[in-house]
Amino acid sequence: MAEGASASATAPPAPPGRWRRIARDGLWANNVVLTQLLALCPLLAVTATATNGLGLGLATIAVMVGSGTLVAALRGLITAPVRIPVFILLIATLVTLVDLFMQAYLNDLYQSLGLFIPLIVTNCAILGRAEAFAAQRPPGEAAFDGLMMGLGFTLVLVVLGGVRELLGSGTLFKDASLLLGEAFGFLEVTLIEAEPVFLLMLLPPGGFLALGFLMAGKRVLEQRLGGQP
Repeated sequence: MAEGASASATAPPAPPGRWRRIARDGLWANNVVLTQLLALCPLLAVTATATNGLGLGLATIAVMVGSGTLVAALRGLITAPVRIPVFILLIATLVTLVDLFMQAYLNDLYQSLGLFIPLIVTNCAILGRAEAFAAQRPPGEAAFDGLMMGLGFTLVLVVLGGVRELLGSGTLFKDASLLLGEAFGFLEVTLIEAEPVFLLMLLPPGGFLALGFLMAGKRVLEQRLGGQP
């Protein structure tokens, strides 16, 4: 067990192109949602609007970057038998900090997202990256991996939320200035005054339909670009 921890602590530096591969995996090839099919519960629950999707995505990025960095920095001290409980403890600590920050400074967004902020602890993608990547790589690479994985997840949250909001109510980033702060007010767009436009998209079945089309679109694009089907 100690030998494994020692080997992890002395992991070799990243080969050329490693950073590009980490970015590609996080944003596209190994996307948390579209490829790994993880975190579907919060994804479908909060994406009735793009604003909620962006808020949850930013919170998740903060936790993924922080947890990856901490796990990588402490990997030489964490023995194999207790690594999973320790990883969960670190993730839970970071989620608590994010939860308290949002309650203090983004309370309207916190009220909108509700239970799904504390439930970031149970996001399998975060624990999975800690185990599969951060525990074996230096802190810099682990932080970058957490950032790219978090951005890939956020991108899907925003796109899915934007599609559902646009088709369901004719708006984009509704109440962004209220939920995220005045600096995000420029994102608010109203395309159709009458609402609801297509009520189904604001309901759970609409989330499943939109996600299915996104996943199908990714596969078609990969096939056309010569990627793996």
